Amino acid sequence: MPSTPADGPAARTENQEDGGGSTSSRSKNAFDMLMAPKPKPKSPPKHSYASTSMRHIAHGADGLGVYLLHPETFPSHRVVSYSPDFVVVNDRYPKSSVHLLLLPRSPAYSAQHPFDALQDPAFLSSVRGEVEKLRDLVARELQRRFGAESKSEARRQAVLDGEAEPEEGEEGEELPPGRDWKAEVIAGIHARPSMNHLHIHVLSREMHSSCLKHRKHYNSFNTPFLVDVADFPLAADDPRLHPGREQYLRKDLTCWRCGRNFGNRFKALKEHLEDEFEAWKQE
Repeated sequence: MPSTPADGPAARTENQEDGGGSTSSRSKNAFDMLMAPKPKPKSPPKHSYASTSMRHIAHGADGLGVYLLHPETFPSHRVVSYSPDFVVVNDRYPKSSVHLLLLPRSPAYSAQHPFDALQDPAFLSSVRGEVEKLRDLVARELQRRFGAESKSEARRQAVLDGEAEPEEGEEGEELPPGRDWKAEVIAGIHARPSMNHLHIHVLSREMHSSCLKHRKHYNSFNTPFLVDVADFPLAADDPRLHPGREQYLRKDLTCWRCGRNFGNRFKALKEHLEDEFEAWKQE
């Protein structure tokens, strides 16, 4: 696997998730075609990612819409998987080591604010099911990337390497369980989405990324601004329905791991997160 919401859909924050990607290798480059010594160069395929209409919606707040119509035209490092109902993409500006976006394809839901769409019991149930699958996927990727450095993985890795015997379980020999990487995954929507198409974030919790650049980025994933899909449907008096009033994005910066308060000193937090990342990997 590669490297997977403040009040109302019209509002915006500086936390832009994904603004589209570069032209797929499976699509012809329009400029190269124009310059080629051919009397009648072919146009890009009608539904190619390289087509003018697709490029047009690949920017700004509508950038996620480009993935919904023809996800099959994108490379695997951009679109992780797709079905008739959902598309899973790698966030173009990830805020953690692994950061996926789950996109519903139906316009009946994709054009709604998540607070409204997730009031639908059937849709909420389907989203929860997909999120659970992605939690497993992200957990496996974390284990693949960082398992060799984790103390909790040492016994399991020793068995895999033939340096220790497997454990005896009810059904015979079993691998030691290793680290619970799924506990390192968070998932939810932003109370005030920065993109127009509904999307659910599923990401590792360590907040280690060069794309994490300011306080709003960090607080959008480490305050109630990120609403867990497990909390829906929200009660009418839930304060998260009014993120602007609650000022979540302006709250003090607090380390997700140790709880240290950095006030508004983002640079200091960022440096601290580097140390926490190394310690987190070794747990």
